Amino acid sequence: MLAALGIFALLGYLIGSVNFAVLVAKKHGVDILKEGSGNPGATNVKRVLGKGPGNLVFALDALKGFVGAGLPTLILEVDPALPVAEARQIVFLACVAGFVGTLLGHCFSCLLKFKGGKGVASTIGGLLVLLPIPILIGAAIWGVVFMLSRYVSLASIALGVSLPLSCWLLPLFTKLTFGQPEFWFAAAIAAFNVWTHRSNIGRLLAGTESRFAKKA
Repeated sequence: MLAALGIFALLGYLIGSVNFAVLVAKKHGVDILKEGSGNPGATNVKRVLGKGPGNLVFALDALKGFVGAGLPTLILEVDPALPVAEARQIVFLACVAGFVGTLLGHCFSCLLKFKGGKGVASTIGGLLVLLPIPILIGAAIWGVVFMLSRYVSLASIALGVSLPLSCWLLPLFTKLTFGQPEFWFAAAIAAFNVWTHRSNIGRLLAGTESRFAKKA
């Protein structure tokens, strides 16, 4: 089992290391590592090249996360004699390994000297496989916070923090259930999200963070 988890993590890392921000910007004759904030992510592409390229990078990064997390569901063979709950847990852990590998590859790409984006879009794509309801709630929260503040970073942090809260609160008010693995996985994602946005948090507190201006 450990060998399988390692294989899926490695495959995820290789998938995640393909940086679409760099590739899309290069198609437009721009080195995104030297423009704007220098971050090879969808937000910086959108800020430098506009809505179309930025949204394309976001969609491709989300697809990358979805593929990295979902790959085990397609190729992992689980012993049919195992109880259903145990089989689901094995598949979930394999998907987590693929997702974590993809996220690490995106944020620390071996093709970019271990630099990368902040992983928000890839996180959303992967969590559509692992925690579909919490991530849909998180996406709605992202939209509300962004519309009110115009800060992409603040909206992304709010999305991340909402994940373990959803796993904790939803079972109290609905028939949905989340086990300890799901909750602690969501908490780890939230912590990683906050850590990758640590520089943004500093700028938010200092009042120097860039925001998207509303068009007339």
